[in-house]
Formats: sequence, C-alpha cells, structure tokens
Amino acid sequence: MRALRIAPDTAVRELDLPEPGAQSAIREHIGTSGAVDQGVYHRQTLLHIPGDGRVLGLAQNITAWALASAWRGIALYPIHGPVVVTGRAEDGAVAALDDDLAQQVQAVAQTVRETLAEWRSRPPASNEAALSELLAYAVRDVVPSQ
Repeated sequence: MRALRIAPDTAVRELDLPEPGAQSAIREHIGTSGAVDQGVYHRQTLLHIPGDGRVLGLAQNITAWALASAWRGIALYPIHGPVVVTGRAEDGAVAALDDDLAQQVQAVAQTVRETLAEWRSRPPASNEAALSELLAYAVRDVVPSQ
C-alpha cells in the first residue's frame, strides 16, 4: 500500500506498507512505541503523527505543518517528528495514497526546501511573516489549477 514518510528535515520517502499490519508498519516508520495520532487534514488522506512528539522534544516538521495547513486552509499548530501520509478510505480506514495527493506532498516538500534555502540569504521580517509566506506557497501547491 503506497504511503509517504515526511521527515522533519523535509526529506520525503516512498513507503510500501503491508496490507495487513499497516498500523504497526506506520508506527515503525514513525519510530515510536507510543501513541500515533491520525490527523484528517484532507478528506482523502490520513497523517500519522507521533502522539508524544512534542513532549519527547522531536524536531518540528515544517513540511508536514505546511501540507496540513494548506489542506485545511488555515495555519495550524506545530507538528513534531516524522509523519506518514496515507490515503483514507470512505470508512476512515488506512488506504493507499493516490498519485495526485502524493504529488501534492512532494510539491510542498520541494517548496519548503526552496523557501528555507532562500531564507538563509533573505530572512523573513518575523516569524509570523515566515509562516504566512510558507503557507501561501503551500496553498499554491495543493490547490488544483483553474
């Protein structure tokens, strides 16, 4: 079953999750023995997030934040640690991630990498300005062309 893993360093890796046992494979790819939260930020996807990521001091995952925020249309709370993105079946179960949504994940990750690189030479005026700028770019990456 197709899924993607987003690391806090912006790297995105393709995963092939086993049909039976997907949940334990997701837990392994996230690297936690604790709770795994499932976030529904797009009706056809699930973001699997370490439930204790912030408490454990895991790094913020700016790519997952930008993606989830763009899909929801608002700036959300920080997301910490590695995240696995899967598809979501109509009944809410884990499903394979489709090509269009996988492309959106890859596009947002590329945008985050490029934006962070640009900020090294042209830092944003404030944290709020940085988040607004990044969210605007991410929204552009996930909104279908008209």
